[in-house]
Amino acid sequence: MYSKTVIIANGDINPGPAVDRIRALVGLEGVPVIAADGGADNALQLGLRPQIVVGDMDSILLDTLATLIEDGAEIFRFSHAKDETDLELALLEAVQRGAKWIHIIGAMGGRIDQTMGNIQLLSHPDLDHIDARLVSGRQTLWLTEPGTHELMGEVGDTISLLPFHMDVTGIATQGLEYPLKHETLYLGPARGMSNVICGKPANVTFESGVLTIVHTVGRA
Repeated sequence: MYSKTVIIANGDINPGPAVDRIRALVGLEGVPVIAADGGADNALQLGLRPQIVVGDMDSILLDTLATLIEDGAEIFRFSHAKDETDLELALLEAVQRGAKWIHIIGAMGGRIDQTMGNIQLLSHPDLDHIDARLVSGRQTLWLTEPGTHELMGEVGDTISLLPFHMDVTGIATQGLEYPLKHETLYLGPARGMSNVICGKPANVTFESGVLTIVHTVGRA
């Protein structure tokens, strides 16, 4: 069972403290690593050895593929003419193996369409009730549903609260410099950008909608 899983995608690694925390977790807890095609090259750069590689194998270096096969990694090769992206296939593989906590490195990059698509993947129906997050440099991004959500950062960290695809209503915050008191964040205006943790506990509660939370270590 892969209760926790780290996925490495083929985008920019963007080293930083949020990425370093995930690397350390793999080492300390033995969290398994799944690579999405060329994400295997990124994994090796990070000093991580994927146990599984999935994708159409059009971007992974041949030497990397040979090394991982020799190491005993499972390789799942798909046709290039497929409906899913390599990252989506990696996410589905993690879910099938029982993952309830998935952190993804390398999901951001120079292509806006792929970056947006990777963020939207967090709303995949197969990820319902799974803690799936994108990690890049100093930042971690995830989607939340109505309820109360603890913000685990330190005082001085930056928190942005952004509606995902509709208005988010009944938002109340605790421990943030610019408080929201049972208000609405509307889709479009950027009012929820660049708040700051000023005390603990810090949390956000809301009643309806889907909220994107972006945590940046330190001041953004």
